[in-house]
Amino acid sequence: MINLYIRSLWKLSVSIGLIAPGLKAQPPQETGRVEGAVTLSNNSPGAFATVRVIDSKIGTTADENGKFLLAGLATGKHIVQLSVVGYESVRQVVSISGNKTLHISIRLQAANTQLNEVVVTGQYEAQSLKKSVYNVRVINSERIRLRAATNVMGVLNNELGFRFSNDLTLGTTDVQLMGMSGRSVKILLDGLPMVDRGDTRESLNQIDINSIERIEIVEGPMSVSYGSDALAGVVNIITKKPGNERLGVTARIQEETANKDYKLLTSQGLHMQNVGVTWQQKGWNTSAGITNNTFGGWQGLSTGRVKDWLPKNQLFGHGKIGYRTDNLNIYYRLDALKEDLLSQGAENANTHQARDQRYITYRYVHQLQSDWKINDRLQLNGQVSYTDYQRRTQTTILDLPTGRRTLSLGEGEQDLSKFASQTYRATASYKISSAVSLQPGIDINLDAASGARISGAPTINDFALFVSSTLNPTSRISIRPGLRFIKNSVYDAPPTIPSLNTKFALTPALDLRLAYARGFRSPALRELYFNFFDASHSIIGNPNLKAETSNSYNGSLVWQASHKVKSTLAFFYNDFNNLISYGIDPADPRISMTINIDKFKTTGMTLENVFTWNALQATVGFSYIGRYNNLLATPDTTTYTDGQLPTFMWSPEVTTNLTYTFRKFDTKLGLFYKYSGKRPSYLATVTADNQASATLTELAAFHWADVTLTKPLTKYLTLTTGAKNLLNITRLANTSPDTGGAHSASGPAPVSYGRSYFLRLSFQWYKK
Repeated sequence: MINLYIRSLWKLSVSIGLIAPGLKAQPPQETGRVEGAVTLSNNSPGAFATVRVIDSKIGTTADENGKFLLAGLATGKHIVQLSVVGYESVRQVVSISGNKTLHISIRLQAANTQLNEVVVTGQYEAQSLKKSVYNVRVINSERIRLRAATNVMGVLNNELGFRFSNDLTLGTTDVQLMGMSGRSVKILLDGLPMVDRGDTRESLNQIDINSIERIEIVEGPMSVSYGSDALAGVVNIITKKPGNERLGVTARIQEETANKDYKLLTSQGLHMQNVGVTWQQKGWNTSAGITNNTFGGWQGLSTGRVKDWLPKNQLFGHGKIGYRTDNLNIYYRLDALKEDLLSQGAENANTHQARDQRYITYRYVHQLQSDWKINDRLQLNGQVSYTDYQRRTQTTILDLPTGRRTLSLGEGEQDLSKFASQTYRATASYKISSAVSLQPGIDINLDAASGARISGAPTINDFALFVSSTLNPTSRISIRPGLRFIKNSVYDAPPTIPSLNTKFALTPALDLRLAYARGFRSPALRELYFNFFDASHSIIGNPNLKAETSNSYNGSLVWQASHKVKSTLAFFYNDFNNLISYGIDPADPRISMTINIDKFKTTGMTLENVFTWNALQATVGFSYIGRYNNLLATPDTTTYTDGQLPTFMWSPEVTTNLTYTFRKFDTKLGLFYKYSGKRPSYLATVTADNQASATLTELAAFHWADVTLTKPLTKYLTLTTGAKNLLNITRLANTSPDTGGAHSASGPAPVSYGRSYFLRLSFQWYKK
């Protein structure tokens, strides 16, 4: 037995001796490592990015600074995939050689979220575009950044249905949406209305572009939800909210030529400087920012001291403090503006004096907003705003030889117009069941005005109770009826303003939306009592105006087969009664006055296609919009082909927005193009018997194109350069004796100061 045990040990030792040399001949397998850093397109770190090796179990998560480590990679080639929600995933091939560490740096580009944006305008709560009963267009932060715009007009001028007109004398710009003038477009800042002095929507360009997160556009009347001035639609400008960063610092400087005029940082050209700070901890958040825009003007066709485009200086400031938890969000925000425009007069050859005017605007917008989610069924929202708006006209006489200035004492040469607006709004959203939701609310608007150009010290108070409901009888059908009950201190409103919005999911990829809305708009203070006379304007208000009403129908078909392709075909028809416009005063043809047009219609269609393909993102659209006035359906004294003006006047538009990413160079190329077809219009004249007639006019068609190039220089710096108005459009042929009703001088319609070139440097630093 002992002998057997000894023999077994001997055999085992011999076997080990034979095997051991073979083991020593095969050294341990070497493995390498990959160390890297993930950066997002906005230059913030890709905190908690997912990093994994394809076809293996190796993976990790980046830390709060976007840094990661992959270990245990065998020699050879591997595919590493990095991803963050909201950004395009990236795959990179890495080669591991021996027991070495490979260092890589990856930058993730923002995903094309246009197809599934989350919207808030007119909603019970934030929800995706696909679920909304409204046809909402969204211009997100990435698109705003790529446009390198210095104001909101620079963002919207390439959108379907938007057109702008410029008053060179006052340095203001007005907007048209889907054939309707700016007075029928509601401009909102975080869901609360902006205030304007005149009928033009100059407030649109008195918002700091650097504070904007996105812009939501709802076409068609929103009178039930937002009241007066929302007949044509709503433009809701939504400011930036705190992200995941604990501390953030941003800065931006942009230099731009005005045609061929430019001097670095001063006088000629356009110059922008911005700085902003955000901070949050334990639910508290605060932010502040300041922006200075300086535009040296452009002389254009004028001579001497006079400039076609007025020099303008804008100083913006905003501050915000808020507190939020999972169920509560409350904040106060202040937006402040000082705007200074200078209109230099021509030198008098005899006296060597010149008459100069300065237009100085102060705007302060206070907001207090809160959202409280009481439980899964009930949510409350409250909004309060107060706007203090002043515009001063200061006229001086400059003695050029001595440089001495004296105040002009002429009528209207020194003026201060004041407008104050208060808004109180509260809504409750209650889910009765999974199929039924209810939203009641109150909306109070108090407006007051005073000044030398305003008759008396008028006020208009508007009180409204509204209620709407969302009904989902099936998973494919959504119905939203609504009613608004109005009490206006000046005008008798209809007993109720109804609306009905519906959405039908015909297939998983095809949605149909149909809607009807009744609209009501009481004349604003500016249309009733504002009188404006200067060298280029002669306008009087009309206290006898009637309130506007409308019936509107719209619909859309949205086809979205995947997250990369979306097509929207939309159509609309609006019928307005007593539309407020401008006409010629029968007592004095030199004076314009606000009048009612008893019948006015707009109709048309839009087709917008959004798609992505590899590195290309594209939006291509077409619209065909017609406008009708009953004055145009009757014979006119003007010469026309058959002695009668056409019933509908049509105008086409084509837009193309292309973004291509050169991933190898981490560079984005943006191309933005729009064709605006000729725009027929009419000039109304009030006769002595208080009847109106019209003359057909026409504004020429034009093409507009911009190109931008965006390149990150470092983790914190991004450079953007390019050219705007590549085709150098400055003025358009115009057959009207004036270019914008009562608010402009006669002759060709001004569009721009011509082709410009710009360079922008942006800085972003975030600490998680």
